[in-house]
Amino acid sequence: MKILMIKKDRKNLWVQAIKWPLYSVAIIPIIISGAFNLYLHNNISIFNFFSFIFASILILFWENLTNDLFDSETGIDKFKFHSVVNLVKNKKIISLTAYLSLIIGLFIVYLISISTSINVFILVVCCCILGYLYQGPPFRLGYFGFGEPLCWIAFGPLAHSAALIALDPNNDYYSQIPWKEALMLGSGPSLAITLVLFCSHFHQIKEDKSHGKNSPLVILGAKRSASLIPWIIGTIYTFQFFTILIGFIPPTCLLYFISLPYSIKLIKILNKFHDNPASLKRCKFIAIKIQTMNGIGLTLGLLSSLLS
Repeated sequence: MKILMIKKDRKNLWVQAIKWPLYSVAIIPIIISGAFNLYLHNNISIFNFFSFIFASILILFWENLTNDLFDSETGIDKFKFHSVVNLVKNKKIISLTAYLSLIIGLFIVYLISISTSINVFILVVCCCILGYLYQGPPFRLGYFGFGEPLCWIAFGPLAHSAALIALDPNNDYYSQIPWKEALMLGSGPSLAITLVLFCSHFHQIKEDKSHGKNSPLVILGAKRSASLIPWIIGTIYTFQFFTILIGFIPPTCLLYFISLPYSIKLIKILNKFHDNPASLKRCKFIAIKIQTMNGIGLTLGLLSSLLS
């Protein structure tokens, strides 16, 4: 019985370590960009679509593994039993796996860029650089409160620009980067992704502070940080409504409001339990549901407009 319990506990730790719901942050920008290309051109490059999704998952896998490696060097994950480093106990294997995943992911992106524009590869490399700056030595910008801005830039204008170019069936962006389209389309979804990162710190403010990680929550405190959540969510919804008002995306994209129940749930939990870290571990996963459903709503809105 004891052995079975240990195996079950270890399995649960691996489920937490893999963080599979988190991979929606790599997929959603590509799905939205693909739907937007369908909305504009009634066609996308299917091969590039699935290849880009696979490459993005591999690159995020690298990011997650190396973040665990970098955090193990500062000691911040010493008691984080679902850390991959604590589970595998072999940093060399983890490092090799992480960088092999990165190389394969970037190689796939390079193949996509050959058939579209080299800018796709350059933009994705920029995303990777920002990902390294977030946690990697000697920069560790996440320890200085810059993690959220880096996250928004990487998953916003950079990721959406790359996806829009890669999935454009007419190759209209061969020599230019669609910054305006990427900002209009990706600002809301990327802020929702940034919300995930922001909410991931609520239950570990004390640990972050003791190890010198000055996340925005360490700087602001739990109560003030919790009070920002309604404003962040309100900004996401307001900006997306603005893009509908000006005709950038169709009215059917109001389907992004299917994420509203999760937004209300997150606000209520943080308002009630902001001073109880043990009750806030699920906040990150509620935030993931917000950004996932928000992205799915936008995608369905873009696709359903094709039927009208």
